[in-house]
Amino acid sequence: MNKRLQQFLAAENISQSQFADAIGVARASISHILAGRNKPGFDFLESMARHYPELNLEWLITGRGRMYNNAKTAPEPPVEAMTPPSPLAGNGLYGEPEKQPETAPQTPLSPQFNSSDDLDRLIQDTNNHRTISKIIIFYSDGSFQEVF
Repeated sequence: MNKRLQQFLAAENISQSQFADAIGVARASISHILAGRNKPGFDFLESMARHYPELNLEWLITGRGRMYNNAKTAPEPPVEAMTPPSPLAGNGLYGEPEKQPETAPQTPLSPQFNSSDDLDRLIQDTNNHRTISKIIIFYSDGSFQEVF
């Protein structure tokens, strides 16, 4: 629990002494709890719940759930906003296909198959006792074909 209490203090951006003063306990008791020498008592937890109602006590005590209840969420890094493509812009689905940036040729992740014997070997992999159930070929124009 002491690690979760440290996480909470970091999330709230408060020091041990500020926290102790806020919940009305001795500063040394916070130090002892964080060091693992003492475990917090009921009065300590009750005071925390009263002063920090957004804190999820189940998380603090057991580690289950999220740090905060629905009233507040833990600080998260900013996320770049995604904008949908303009319906007038060619998106490759209905308008003109978009130009793809040129990339270096990629090394295939699986072996190349040049003959029907190679394909048969792939379909019936007896070493692993498995068979292919579906093959779909995707073409550069966005269409596809189910082969098997």
